[in-house]
Order: sequence, then structure tokens, then C-alpha cells
Amino acid sequence: EPKTIRVNLNGTLQSGVYAKDVILFVIGQLGVNGATDRVIEFHGPVVEVMSMDARMTLCNMAIEAGGTCGICQPDMVTVDYLWPFIEGDYASKQAALEDFNRWVADSDAAYDKVLDFDLSRLEPQVTYGYKPDCVKSAGEMAGTRVDQVYIGTCTNGRIEDLRQAAEILKDRKIADSVRGIVSPATPKIFQEALAEGLIQIFMDAGFCVTNPTCGACLGMSNGVLAEDEVCASTSNRNFNGRMGKGGMVHLMSPSTAAATAITGSITDARTL
Repeated sequence: EPKTIRVNLNGTLQSGVYAKDVILFVIGQLGVNGATDRVIEFHGPVVEVMSMDARMTLCNMAIEAGGTCGICQPDMVTVDYLWPFIEGDYASKQAALEDFNRWVADSDAAYDKVLDFDLSRLEPQVTYGYKPDCVKSAGEMAGTRVDQVYIGTCTNGRIEDLRQAAEILKDRKIADSVRGIVSPATPKIFQEALAEGLIQIFMDAGFCVTNPTCGACLGMSNGVLAEDEVCASTSNRNFNGRMGKGGMVHLMSPSTAAATAITGSITDARTL
């Protein structure tokens, strides 16, 4: 059975820094093979204040460090998210929480490794090269030209992600040199984004809004890169040829991707 790596995420994230930035940083520290045959357990105050959407981003990309899976401890955030599906099984949310406590790590749990990170000064993160552990700050990558911006996927296509991107794009236009593509992760999220006016914001900014699909993430459709094209993407993999033969993919958060679409080059959204 796999051993477990405990990752303690301490401090408080700065405004404009999100779960995607956290997990890219962690992968950069662990390396793409650092968690092979390991489960990554995320703990600490940074995780405790995260929404389920954000926690899903963390766990989704644990695999990019070689991990078998990533998990966060169940709490009332978990219960609130699951309640529409489990309310018939429990007398109350508190009862559900007490039942979920069986999945919380024991106080004497044995770990293969324990890593502590203070994220109070963490900046938005962006990948370079062709591995998810090749990570720099958005500031270090500033000015890197892109041809396409892709917002969506199982990593960052949830409603919270679309809200973050739309906040940056509202009343702005993307650069003439950029193809902007947004793909909500599910039909339900698409409906929510439509009801909230987010889809209109994306379209007014110049984005093409597509149906929920894996699409360009794996070079299948809806934004496959041509030779030498560069994409800023909220997906989870930047392997050579991942989005199209000869293309380059820079992984980043929805906020950074939106800012990059506006300027036409990698941009920390906090500088707009």
C-alpha cells in the first residue's frame, strides 16, 4: 500500500494567490517523481479556509508530483458540499461530520515525510518547460508571449475559477493577438456561469465559450496548438506536445490566465 506524505500549508495567502498557485509551488518543491507511490495529505490553515473547489484543484494536481492521490481532511466545508447528496443518510450536518471524522488522520499517524511550507509570501506561479515541476513566479515569467489562453478543464473549470477569471476580464478586452477559449467543467457549471452573467463577460472580452469538454487540454479539439504556438492554460499538464505537436503550454491560475489574455503575454493579474 502507498505511504503518505504530509504537506502542511501554513500562513495566509495573499490576495490574488489561489489554490493553483499553491499546488504548482508544492509540485515545484517535490518534483514530478517526489510523491511516486505516495498519497499526499494536505493540512494546515491555508487548506482549512479553502472552498471545496480550491481543495479539488490541490488534489487534482497531486498526481503531477507522481502521487497516487491527494486528500484533504473532511470538515464542515466537506459536509456542506456533499449535503444535497447525503442529507437523506444523516439526521443533521453535525451527525455527518461526526461520521466523517473516521477519515481524519490519527494523531499518531506515521508519515513517510512531513513538509512544512509558509505560503504567506507566495506569488502567482507559472510553469516553464515541459514538466509541471518547472515553476517560476508570474513576475519572473512576465512578458512571455502567448498565442492562446485556455480557461477550464477538471483542474480549474469550476464556478469559483470562472468567477476569478471573469473578475479580471470584466469591462476589458483580450489582446488582438490572443485566442481566448473558456470551457466550463460541467453542464451544471455552465448553467451557473450563464445565470451569473459570467459567460457574457467572457464573450464581451473576446473569448470563445465552448461546451464542457477535455478539448484542448489533451490536444483533442477546441484549441489544439499549431507548431511553435504558446498557450497559457489552467489545465494540469504541460508535457511536450500535450496540446498539439510543437506547442508550448504554461500552466497557471484562472486569474493569471485572464490577465495574460488581456496583455498578450504572461502577466501577474495584480499588476493590471
